[in-house]
Amino acid sequence: MKVGLIRCLQAEDMCPGTTDFKVIKEKKCAFEGVKGEIEIIGFVSCGGCPGKKAVTRAAEMVKRGADTIVLCSCITKGNPIGFPCPHAEKMKEAIQKKIGDIKIIDYTH
Repeated sequence: MKVGLIRCLQAEDMCPGTTDFKVIKEKKCAFEGVKGEIEIIGFVSCGGCPGKKAVTRAAEMVKRGADTIVLCSCITKGNPIGFPCPHAEKMKEAIQKKIGDIKIIDYTH
C-alpha cells in the first residue's frame, strides 16, 4: 500500500503527525490488517478551509505513486483539538470525483 496523507492545516501547529506515522508503522487503527509494506508517498495539509487544495494535492500524490489517500484523524475526528472539519465529506467526494477509483481511508487513529 502506498499512501498519501492529508491533514488539517489548522492542526498543523499542534500536531507533527507522529501518531499518524506510528499507527502506519505498527499497522494499527485504520491500518490494522494491511498486508505487506506501507509506504508514505506524501504528507500534506488540506490547504486550509474549505479544503479545496486537498483535491489537487491528492491528485499529485497519486501521480507520484499513491494508491490510497488518507484523510487524517485531525480532519475527520478532530484530533487533537476536538473539532472535526465541517468540510471533510465534501473534500472526500471532490477527491473521488477528481481521481476516480481510488481507495480513501477517512481516519488514521
